[in-house]
Amino acid sequence: MISGQKKHLRALAHHLKPLVIVAGKGLSESVVAEIERALNDHELIKVKLRGDREARQAWAADIARQCGAELIQVIGQVACYYRKNQG
Repeated sequence: MISGQKKHLRALAHHLKPLVIVAGKGLSESVVAEIERALNDHELIKVKLRGDREARQAWAADIARQCGAELIQVIGQVACYYRKNQG
């Protein structure tokens, strides 16, 4: 994805609220499934990552890899992802 596209997606995501929260139990199967559902429904989502810095960085990368989504940005405890709908 080119930087112009990411910039546009960051602007679109600015007003979104996090749809999924990843907390103490980490990336369980049910949390990943919920992220998948949110990506299918919305394409562009925010996920709140509640943990220490290392855990948040690991979760952010794992979500992108497991869900086949593009990590747009991470600011503090909020990560933004984009995945084009298949349909």
